[in-house]
Parts: sequence; structure tokens; C-alpha cells
Amino acid sequence: PLTLSPQLHLQTTMGSLRERCSWLWVLLAITQICTLCVATPNPPKTYIVHMAKAQMPSKFTHHHDWYASTLKSVVASTKLESQTEPDPTKKIIYNYGTTFHGFAAQLSEDEAEQLESIPGVISVLPETIYELHTTRSPQFLGIGPEVAENIWSSALSDHDVIAGVLDTGIWPESPSFNDKGLGPVPARWKGTCELGHGFTAKNCNRKIIGARMFYKGYEAAAGTLNETTEFKSPRDQDGHGTHTAATVAGSAVPDANLFGYASGTARGMAPRARIAAYKVCWTGGCFSSDILAAVDRAVADGVDVLSISLGGGVSSYYRDSLSVAAFGAMEMGVFVACSAGNGGPDPVSLTNVSPWITTVGASTMDRDFPATVKLGNGMNFTGVSLYKGRDNLTPRKQYDVVYMGGNASFPDPRSLCLEGTLDPHAVAGKIVICDRGISPRVQKGQVVKDAGGVGMILANSAANGEELVADSHLLPALAVGDTAGKAIKQYSKTVTRPTATIAFEGTKVGIKPSPVVAAFSSRGPNFLTLEILKPDVIAPGVNILAAWSGNVGPSSLSTDRRRVHFNILSGTSMSCPHVGGVAALIKATHPDWSPAAIKSALMTTAYVHDNTFQPLKDASTGEPSTPYDHGAGHIHPVRAVNPGLVYDISPDDYFEFLCTQKLTSIQLKAFSKTKNRTCKHKFASPGDLNYPAISVVFQERPASVVTQHRTVTNVGTPVSTYSVKVTPFKGATVAVEPSVLHFTKQNQRLSYKITFKAKRGQSAPEFGALTWSDGTHSVRSTVSLTWVVPL
Repeated sequence: PLTLSPQLHLQTTMGSLRERCSWLWVLLAITQICTLCVATPNPPKTYIVHMAKAQMPSKFTHHHDWYASTLKSVVASTKLESQTEPDPTKKIIYNYGTTFHGFAAQLSEDEAEQLESIPGVISVLPETIYELHTTRSPQFLGIGPEVAENIWSSALSDHDVIAGVLDTGIWPESPSFNDKGLGPVPARWKGTCELGHGFTAKNCNRKIIGARMFYKGYEAAAGTLNETTEFKSPRDQDGHGTHTAATVAGSAVPDANLFGYASGTARGMAPRARIAAYKVCWTGGCFSSDILAAVDRAVADGVDVLSISLGGGVSSYYRDSLSVAAFGAMEMGVFVACSAGNGGPDPVSLTNVSPWITTVGASTMDRDFPATVKLGNGMNFTGVSLYKGRDNLTPRKQYDVVYMGGNASFPDPRSLCLEGTLDPHAVAGKIVICDRGISPRVQKGQVVKDAGGVGMILANSAANGEELVADSHLLPALAVGDTAGKAIKQYSKTVTRPTATIAFEGTKVGIKPSPVVAAFSSRGPNFLTLEILKPDVIAPGVNILAAWSGNVGPSSLSTDRRRVHFNILSGTSMSCPHVGGVAALIKATHPDWSPAAIKSALMTTAYVHDNTFQPLKDASTGEPSTPYDHGAGHIHPVRAVNPGLVYDISPDDYFEFLCTQKLTSIQLKAFSKTKNRTCKHKFASPGDLNYPAISVVFQERPASVVTQHRTVTNVGTPVSTYSVKVTPFKGATVAVEPSVLHFTKQNQRLSYKITFKAKRGQSAPEFGALTWSDGTHSVRSTVSLTWVVPL
């Protein structure tokens, strides 16, 4: 547009000529635009090129040489004879060789297109920007200090577990990362601590044993990092990575709190595990080429568990670079936990749905931070807040209340308290009601404060329902649910002079019901493969206290000058490291267990009832949640350490699952590192994968029969007998053969089959469970029945 502006100006000033020669002007404009299109090629972009390692020609001794040669041939073929090109290998920003084989490079669209046709190239994927899915929890999960110490008791050197965390880096000075009581760094560890701005060798110890940064993909897309605003080092300027790392494996810190809230001992899920921090997220986002490089490096370094609180949408298994890298990590025995996403309560909003990834949703705990708003008419409404400041409201004084929204069907920017929308004359000295949405919750309070308001009532929308997320506001403020919000807004609109005051009540525990599925937690079903039920589990992800960066205030706003050692956050970003830490605990107890066995233990011991003995509820509706919301249920770490039976899955089994997904032979090579891995077609359908949950899809009319097969491994009492119990369904009969399993030794594997015969189609999915019990262990598999044909 800037290039064409002289032309547009000429058209404006020569109106009479334009009227007489309009067609000529149109032709000239089109010609100029076409010329510009030819003369101004699109700038290069980062692409991730996945190579089939087994197809490397024998003339190359190292795959890096093959990658460079492949790129050179393409660059040469896309250039005119008169054009010269610097060394094409300088286009490569990463080489991958552990979990993912290929490279990331700066390419033109033509070069990327050419590469896709080269033998040995599996896929050429454009860079994807991922986003962050932003100490009561150990006790709530039943793993207080006595349990943790018991798990990590004798022979520590034999099962020292290393947890890798991909995030925004780490703040090493946090007391959560002290290494008191830890032995030497495991000899098998191959990682290192990279030095950089604000990060020295002294920042690592026997707790933080690795710290790396990955920024080449970011810089290729967004330009050189601004080192005046960001640490070009593993140091965390954001706080998110410090919080997740401490949740996974933070050391015990007594008297931890945020402004007096949630006071107690802060402790990670696996407090004696080691931490390796991989910084992949920067101010402009988290780039897939950097994430891939970090996964590749972490597995080569020797991590046992990866916690990845990131998401970037859903694409086919072979086109999802994180999925392919996680497959490679799984092959090498590394457990991978990923956040489900914060897209709830919308259905089909999950990310990270591959079956070899443990997908984690979020739930509440039995701890809350109540605050109360008292209206001038005497009505009281309870909400939540983490406010602690000098600008307190007088409890006995009533303050004027104002709501800037109207009754229109579209939200008023003023009702959302967006920046620049509030008139100081209308809100000065008043409590302002703000609707949740569009802008960050705490930022709305800053807008109110800047306009002269003295307090804020943050009202949930219908989508958020009654779920309450506490924030460390910058002025006296609380959040209320949708019902209370509507009542308060109605009061403000129908009374001549509405008034209110806000009081803060500190911390309360023993909240019922809990846990509850968080409204923001992303939901299933898994539209890539309905037979793989997702999410896998839920874990605490609402109002979680953990370590924080000293570089930013607890609200993360640039105007927030407060500095804290601990912060309280919510999101599936917080639930994911809970599962990563518990997986580390299980790995410490069972060092020979595969990632699939650990996932099975987490899923089959999960619970689906709250502390009132009622089915788990969905915060967005107040109604019972379903497995599309909570997966197998809420994790129960103590039971997961001793599950009785596990559903194990080998890498070859996962490959056979992929063979049911209609992938081409070249697409399957994304998951095959050897020439001899080909489809044996051992699974009649995706549902035959030995998954701990059972999802049945009826696709035929009038009636159909679906049979699935499962194999369980005895990891409990050597001589034991398990009997099966299955929930009755309206739409199908269920038969299990055999109905009794007799084990005579540990690690013995026994198989069974489940036959589902449709009786009548149902308009909605049906859910239930299949449970094996020996009187001591209950091994529960969630069952889902779905009809995908017209009734």
C-alpha cells in the first residue's frame, strides 16, 4: 500500500483524466501491482523439515551432512543463473537428531515446496507459535512430607529422577530450588548449565542440574532479542517457568505465602527430584523449532520426565512436530506430560491429544480465598480475591457502585473495563463492576484505578459460570460468579444510588465440593481419533501457590512494582507439572516402568467423586462432569504408586495404532527410525490400542458389534485373582471374556476382550467404567460409547 500511494494520490488529483480514461488507470494499476508482486518476494520463514533417517544415502557419514546437501540442492534449483546465494547451510538454525530427525531452516515458499518432493523428506512444516497454558496441593493429593520421604527413602542413587521443564526458564535464587539434602548430580546426566545474561555457573546446584535456552527460531521470526527487556539466558523474566518447575520438584519451603494467603510449606510433587530447565518461551511466544530443539536436547541430556505446559492447536499426528518429538521421547523411556489447554468449556478444545502424551486437564482444590461484597440493600455475595494493599475499603462504609454496561446483546467495551474506556467523571471514588473477558482480569482493575475508581467487582460471564479464579489485584477487588454478577448488575441498574463495600476473609480450607473441573480446562472429545479418550486425567490447576520470578510482580503487569517469592496462578499450565511430578515419584519407585505403565497407573487409580461423595462437577455448569471433561478422573498419587495392574504399551504398539490412522508410508516414517518398522496390521481398529481407557464408536446401522482387546500386567501381589465389573449401558450390552483373571507371578501378562453389541442408538455419548478388582486394588478403565451415525 505504501508503494502504491503516489499512484493513488495521482488518481485523486487528476479526476477529469481519470473519468475519461478509467479503464486505462485500472490496467496501469493492475500492471504495477503485478510488477510489485514479482519484484518483492515474500521474506523467508522458518520451516521444520522432517527427514526419514533410514533413507540417508550411504555416501553420507552423518545425517547433518545429508541435511546440508539436501538443502543445497533445493536452494540451487530455485535460484536463477544470474543470482548468487550465500552458503545455504547458513539457513539452518537447528539440526535435530535424538527424538526427531531433521532440521529447521529459513526458507522461501518455493524452497519449502521443492523440499517436499525430495526423497527422504517426510514433511515440511511451517513454524508454529505455541502459547503458555497459564502448597496445599501435595496435602490435597495425599503426598505430604511423610509419604514423599517414604517413596524417596532408601537407595536414592539407584533411582534418582530428573524432571525436564520446557517453559520460560527458571529463577535460581528461589528457596524452592535449594539443594539441601541432595546427593551428587547423577553420573548419567549429560546436560549442562548454559551461561548468559544474569545467569552464571553458580546458579546451578544439585537441584537445578541443567539450564538451557533456545531462541534461534524466535529470533528468525521476530528479530534479535531485546536484552534490555529480556534475559538472553535460562533466567526467567516471566515467572511462569519458575512456577511450573517448583510445582514439579520444588524443595520444601516453610512459611511460604502470597501476601499472607495460602500460608504453609510449599513443596513440589517430587521434592527430591532434580530439575533441568529448558527456556523456550520469550516475550513474543514459544516457537515450535525452539521447542523441538529443547525436547531433542532434553532427552539426549538424560531426563526421565518432561513437563510441557504449552499448546499450539491440533493437527494430524505426523504434522504435529511436538507429537513426533514426544513419540521419540517415549521410545527412549521418557514420560511426557502436556497441558490440555485453557479453551474450556467449549467442546473439542483440547491440544496435545497424541496417545503417547499424557494430556492433563485442570481442577480446583479444597482451598479458597473468600471475599464478600455487601450491597446497600443488605444482600451479600461471596467471591474470591488475593488483594493485599494499603488502599483498603472501610467495611462499615458504603461506596457508590457503577456499571457502565447496558442491555445490548453485544458487550459494551466500558462494561469490560478495557483500557481507555472508563470516564473518570463517572467512576471516580466508586466501586466499578467489570465484566470478565477480552483483557486480563487484573488489568481491568488497573484501568479502574487509573480512572479514579476505589474498587472493582469482576463478574463472570455465562461461559465462566460459577468458577472463581483468585487474583492479586492492584486495588480492592473480588471476582464473583455469573449468578452473583447478574444480581449485582441488576441492583446497580434498578436503584437510584447503588452502594456496596468489599471485605477480604483470608484463606479457608476444607471447601466443598472439591475437586471441581475448572471451567477453563479444555474439553474432549479427541476429534483426531474418537477411540482415544482425552483428556487423560485432571489435576490441581486453580489457585496454585509456587515459586515466582524476582523480575516481575505477581500480576505480571508492567505497572505492578510488587515483588514476591511465591505467586498463586491458575491454568492447565499448573495442573500439568503436578502430573509430571507425580510421574517422577512413580518412576523413583518403579525405575523400570515404561511411560505407558506410569500413565496407566495414573489413569486407572484416578477418582471420579468429590469430597461430598458425589460425582465430579463441572464449574461451568454446576452439573456432573463427563470423561470428555475429566478424562479418567482426578489423580490419586498414593494409589498410583501401587496400582495392581497396568496397561503397558510398547513403541511398536503405538506405531501399529498409527497404522490405523490412514497415513501414507512416507507419513508413517515420521515415527519410524529403522527400515524394518512396517505395519503388521495387528489392530483391527484404533480401539485395540492397549489404552487404559476404552472408547467405543458405533458406525453401522441398524446394529453393530464392536470388539476391543486389552492386556494387563500384574505389578501387584504375585498370586492374585481379579474379577471384572462393568457399568450397564442403555444403548449396548457388554460382555468381557474372561471375566476372571488368575495371576501366578509378578509381571505376568493376561489378556481379555470386551464385546459391545449395540441395542439402540443414543443421541448423546454414554459413559461408564470397567473395573478389575482383587479385593485390594481397583483398576478402573473409563468407558465411552459414541454413535456417529444418524439415529
